Amino acid sequence: MAMLLRKVWGSVSNITCSTGESSTRKTRTGYSSLLPLQSSSSSLGVFDHLPYDILMQIMRLIGPKEAARMSLVSKSWRSFVFDDRLWIYFLQHQIEPWDSTFFAETMLRSGYPIQTFPINMTELSYMHMYGKRAQVSGSVIIDGGSGYCKYGWSKYAAPSGKSATFLEFGNIESPLYSRMRHFFTTIYSRMQVKPYTQPIVVSLPLCHYDDTENAKASRRQLKECIYQVLFDMNVPAVCAMNQATLALYAARRTSGIVVNIGFHATSVVPILNGKVMRKVGVEVIGLGALKLTGFLRSQLQQNNINFESLYTVRTLKENLCYVAADYKTEKLKETQASMEVSGEGLFILGKECFQTGEILFQPRMAGVQTMGLDQAVALCMDHCYDAELGDDSWFKTVILAGGSACIPGLAERLEKELHELLPAPISNGIKVIPPPNGADTAWFGAKLISNVSSFPGSWCLSP
Repeated sequence: MAMLLRKVWGSVSNITCSTGESSTRKTRTGYSSLLPLQSSSSSLGVFDHLPYDILMQIMRLIGPKEAARMSLVSKSWRSFVFDDRLWIYFLQHQIEPWDSTFFAETMLRSGYPIQTFPINMTELSYMHMYGKRAQVSGSVIIDGGSGYCKYGWSKYAAPSGKSATFLEFGNIESPLYSRMRHFFTTIYSRMQVKPYTQPIVVSLPLCHYDDTENAKASRRQLKECIYQVLFDMNVPAVCAMNQATLALYAARRTSGIVVNIGFHATSVVPILNGKVMRKVGVEVIGLGALKLTGFLRSQLQQNNINFESLYTVRTLKENLCYVAADYKTEKLKETQASMEVSGEGLFILGKECFQTGEILFQPRMAGVQTMGLDQAVALCMDHCYDAELGDDSWFKTVILAGGSACIPGLAERLEKELHELLPAPISNGIKVIPPPNGADTAWFGAKLISNVSSFPGSWCLSP
């Protein structure tokens, strides 16, 4: 194999070094290369008798940039280099999963607003797509959660740090602009990034849910403040989107219902072609991650289980709690689960393991006078059905988002309850999907946008 590669590069070097027979131009990949004006031979030379799969393996081994240069060898090599199968392979072996890349390039490449019909991939060159994606410099991503935010570089595999959310950052009595400025300055400092060097994608926590004029004004004020602060810091381009839409993109969907279990509340958000359908109705339950943790704490105290901090309770919730498929049946079982917590010893839990998650469906167990999660989602689906916005399938995919939405059994239980609550015309085809990327789902949705070949394009505003 090494000898074959040396012969390949010998051919490339001979052609590249020739003068008067080549010109500099931009290849379809977006890389600058020296391509011959006219190839003297259509032969593959010493490779004429090699099987096609062996030639493909050679291309894969030398990598995308070097593979693009192989079109210098001859017309036959050029047609081989432009084979989509080679570039699909390179796209599949990037950090981004192939199915996410495919979704982004077919559904998000045209920018916002989302087009109704996906791009026909037969009309695209995968080689060109790879080159365009390689040219995207990336961006800073800040997922401003309702409890805490996650931040990092779009080229990273995952967020690199966490911080208090900008809604609660600094002195809450200070003007919003001052708090925002302090927040973004702190994040840029932690990331060791100069604001003027790269675009930024900011996810906005769902707040001011309804479609009233006051709610619209509050959402607009928050968004305008973020843009103003970042532009004053000389950020070249800013994309600000709500968490629910980004979570939907992370699940490789542009339409559906996103159930976001936030820090203080849970929101049920219908989204059609990337747009939140507030006129259809966003349902809100006054029960979130904080209430789940508080309920488990009270159960531990009632059972004389001692702990040192709320962090310990949250750790037990995240590792031992689950949602029962059938609560009544689960109560009849002998349930026990244990966990060793550093510095505090062994914890053994019983029915608290499934009672904690049950308050999402029976809030009154925790003293909360509101409808259950299944009822809220069913009500939202009923509104979507009555709105008659085309094919009913758009609202039958439910995406869970938020750290507490990762609790085992939640997706299965919610899907079961929805089938029981709703009539067949609405319930047929319902599918509930767990958080695609755990607690970082919205961040990964922003990552998809940041790495799409057309970014920043119409996704961002510039000063």
